[in-house]
Amino acid sequence: MLSFNNVEFNFKNQPVFNELNLNIEESEFVFLIGKSGAGKTTLLQMIYMNLLPQSGYIQFDIYSSDTIKPKKLPNLRRNIGIIFQDFKLLEDRTVFENLAFVLEITGAIRKDVKQKVYQVLSEVGLAHKQKNKINQLSGGEMQRIAIARAIINEPKLIIADEPTGNLDPETSREIVDILYKISSRGTSVLIATHNYELVKKYKSRIIRLINGKAEQVDDSSKL
Repeated sequence: MLSFNNVEFNFKNQPVFNELNLNIEESEFVFLIGKSGAGKTTLLQMIYMNLLPQSGYIQFDIYSSDTIKPKKLPNLRRNIGIIFQDFKLLEDRTVFENLAFVLEITGAIRKDVKQKVYQVLSEVGLAHKQKNKINQLSGGEMQRIAIARAIINEPKLIIADEPTGNLDPETSREIVDILYKISSRGTSVLIATHNYELVKKYKSRIIRLINGKAEQVDDSSKL
């Protein structure tokens, strides 16, 4: 479903990736780890083709980085749910409005919007918060809304960039539990994180970025 094929990428003349190869299959739950500066955020941006490789190519579903046209990028990104560490929610709008906006820009009708918003809010346990403004929520609740936003278009892949970075350990576990449940239903999930203790708690594939390449970690107890 997703593959990096001999990808090379430099930033300000500094090498980030060197012949990087990586594959993620349907329904996989994957942690992406690596030291600060190893390129985790860069790799996530390359998945939704906000950044493109200087050499090699990235294949996501039917889309390839070496052939995709700019007008096709919205189609690609509708199949990818993105979760950021800093949430990127619209603070002047309610929870419902934040989620409805995602559907409305795709032309969804009002009846379907209401049904879908309630469905995803129920999935993350926050249906009772739909009328609240974003600034009335806790950090954990904001991240749950960010997850609801990421899954509302039923993407094939969810990518999360340090989704628990600003959260306490208990809330962090709750957030990853939700993502793990989503993956078990058939959606691939890729989580970039520094939280190795959290990684050890889940049955998952672990990929480490090191020296510009991606390597599989076969024993999480050695992290």
